[in-house]
Amino acid sequence: MTLSYKVSFQRKIKQEDVKRPTAKFPPSVWGDQFLVYEQQEDQTVEDLKEEVKKEILRALNIHAEHMNLLKLVDAVERLGIDYYFEEDIKQVLQHFYDAYGDNWNGGATSVWFRIMRQHGFFVSSDIFKSYKEKDGAFKEPLESDIEGLLEFYEATYLRVPGEVILDDALAYTRGRLDDISKDPSLSNSMISKHIQEALKQPLHKRVPRIEALCYIPFYEQQKSHNKCLLKLAKLGFNQLQSLHKKELSQIYKWWKGFDVPTNLPYARNRLVECYFWSLCVYSEPQYSESRMFLAKFLSMETLLDDTYDAYGTLEELELFTEAIKRWSMTCLDGVPKSMQLIYRMLLDMYGDMEKILIKMGKAHHLNYSREAMMEYLGCYLKEARWANARYIPTVEEHKEVTVVSSGYKNTLIASFAAMGDVITDDTFKWALTMPPLTRACCVLCRLMDDIVTHKEEQQRMHVASGIECYMKEHDVTEQHVHDLFNEKVEEAWKEMNLESLRCKDVEMPVITRVINLARAMDVLYKNKDHFTHVDEELINHIKSLVVDAIVI
Repeated sequence: MTLSYKVSFQRKIKQEDVKRPTAKFPPSVWGDQFLVYEQQEDQTVEDLKEEVKKEILRALNIHAEHMNLLKLVDAVERLGIDYYFEEDIKQVLQHFYDAYGDNWNGGATSVWFRIMRQHGFFVSSDIFKSYKEKDGAFKEPLESDIEGLLEFYEATYLRVPGEVILDDALAYTRGRLDDISKDPSLSNSMISKHIQEALKQPLHKRVPRIEALCYIPFYEQQKSHNKCLLKLAKLGFNQLQSLHKKELSQIYKWWKGFDVPTNLPYARNRLVECYFWSLCVYSEPQYSESRMFLAKFLSMETLLDDTYDAYGTLEELELFTEAIKRWSMTCLDGVPKSMQLIYRMLLDMYGDMEKILIKMGKAHHLNYSREAMMEYLGCYLKEARWANARYIPTVEEHKEVTVVSSGYKNTLIASFAAMGDVITDDTFKWALTMPPLTRACCVLCRLMDDIVTHKEEQQRMHVASGIECYMKEHDVTEQHVHDLFNEKVEEAWKEMNLESLRCKDVEMPVITRVINLARAMDVLYKNKDHFTHVDEELINHIKSLVVDAIVI
């Protein structure tokens, strides 16, 4: 420890003399409604699961049934019950890849392409060359096939950098679907509503649990729907929701015990929204402990964000960061009580997870999370120094620091805790190096955050945003930077698609966490900061996932 730090620790900071860069964040909209959880009686789904499983395996070796089998897999996934059939779906898709490679001829080509790529099979987009005329225009039959047009549109979002045919297809299908959605003769139809939802947010960017809620009523209206599958989707949704309600009640009691609104009035009280965020990352029952830990972790990141950005002085933050590095309560002399509380909460959170990991024989995994946390806080401190000095960094300087301070690398590493045997030491080591897949997700997070929070943050003493840095360095307008950043968000999605297909260092459940973190951003930070300024759209999402059951 340097001499200056020793002196700092020995000096009490007079709180009444401190000028703070505080923000007036809106309070929580939820009250204490999640404090109490009432156990619900679950209906058995075992017979329904067995029936669907038989149907999947029955069609596996019948070539003529492969298109129907593909559509069954698609329905199972979109209805949100794929966690019942993970191994069966793996078997089906591997069988398809072994039998067809890039040359699928079973029909529903767009659905096949989307599902295969989503599951890590790098099938070629050359299969869509047959959709074009010799002059490069897309063929006329696509014009009249609305369902096929919509499926093609959804497939284009699995594109990787340089796939011109899919870039062209996206522009074409989006334009045609936009025209169809405005057709007066279809204005109140289910297909028109389906198209509008797709144009607002394509399937690949949707949070799976939210997609299930949207898809269940649409699927029910299809004449050819599978009654067994539909019933399983509804019962399965309610069963899983019951578990989610129980989890939220547990972590809410933990949060309530620290009385955050009273003790940390400067910070955002967003425990419920953080649980929703963790639900976006994984909703499956086997990840219950991971999900609760991640919800706590995201809530702590929020408190830390507001402490570094909207409360602490530079001197306090230097002390606080050094204290956390030493991981001991004895190092908090001179730090405000609010920061001491945050530190106690951090120790408590990590302590609870350590007990779980000890039972799994993986207690040392927490060391990786602590390492990521220290890197994260170090970048926050760097930002605080920039803000204090009124320094506007170069675009490159800003990117290297804020891609980490966005929190998504830290969050991803925390999300691995207690996920089971799919997570090894090598998984953590991979993530800590900021591999291309993780970097693309972190860049996306940083860009989307900057776009919607820039103006509000600059109303107080705050580090320069990426938008400010770019405007100064390139002498361009704010609107120009917004447009550029939105383009870079799409480029980041392409990069994630590419890396999810060619990354062989980790297994698919790990890659899925990265993609789902990006999907969460598309809900929480698209067009506005829904997380800070919780609006009707987010309230409805949360109610639909952890309050309102589906009527059977």
